[in-house]
Amino acid sequence: MSKNIQIISWNVNGVRAAAKNGMLNCLSSESPDILCMQEVKAMETDLDEVLKAPYSYKTFWFSAEKKGYSGVGVYTKIDPLNVTHGLGIKQFDLEGRVLTLKFKNHYLINAYFPNSQREHTRLGYKLDFCQAMEEYCQSLIRKGGNIILCGDLNIAHKEIDLANPKQNMKNAGFLPEERNWMDKFTESGFVDTFRHYEKGGGHYSWWSYRPGVREKNIGWRLDYHLVNKDFMAQVVKSSIHKAVRGSDHCPVMLELKRD
Repeated sequence: MSKNIQIISWNVNGVRAAAKNGMLNCLSSESPDILCMQEVKAMETDLDEVLKAPYSYKTFWFSAEKKGYSGVGVYTKIDPLNVTHGLGIKQFDLEGRVLTLKFKNHYLINAYFPNSQREHTRLGYKLDFCQAMEEYCQSLIRKGGNIILCGDLNIAHKEIDLANPKQNMKNAGFLPEERNWMDKFTESGFVDTFRHYEKGGGHYSWWSYRPGVREKNIGWRLDYHLVNKDFMAQVVKSSIHKAVRGSDHCPVMLELKRD
């Protein structure tokens, strides 16, 4: 067991497909305390017993009403005090986008943010979700809790967070409205943990499936662990595991001091 608590966040782009592509091998070798998955594209009833409870992890799922779409799941070795499914807002919860696990010293929010889509057809929905998430985080802070918000935010925050910023100024995931929300959220007291430790470029968590794109590292950083400033004293490390395959996203890991 690591001396630190390790929390991996990973958009698996279909948990069953990721399992066929080596996800369980990664889970076995990395053996994180918690794995937060996004875009699981399955209901719990669709999963075999291995995926329902691999390696004696406790598991929690929140699926979309639409089959084969969206959804989040968590594998955890640490028993949560409480688990909340969704934000309590129907338009978001029917897409299975948020699971919150309450632990002794913090809330862990596993979130799959909407994609604004090519013609920006869901930009309004995305921004409404962002605002709802911000209000949700602030409500937990007011209750005296610390926050870890992890997941696929479907936003590259700064130009350094994607390989070709100039060519993508009008593309979903790098729109001014999305980036402005990230500015507002971080300025309100939340820390992008990876950027706290790593100031340089070339670090991405998503690549297109087009041939050669990942090999050339033409990517975007869309996956995050964000924490409130007061909780940064517990953070040891934040890293991207770009060598791990199994999805078009790679895992990102947060390490915390173990009590």
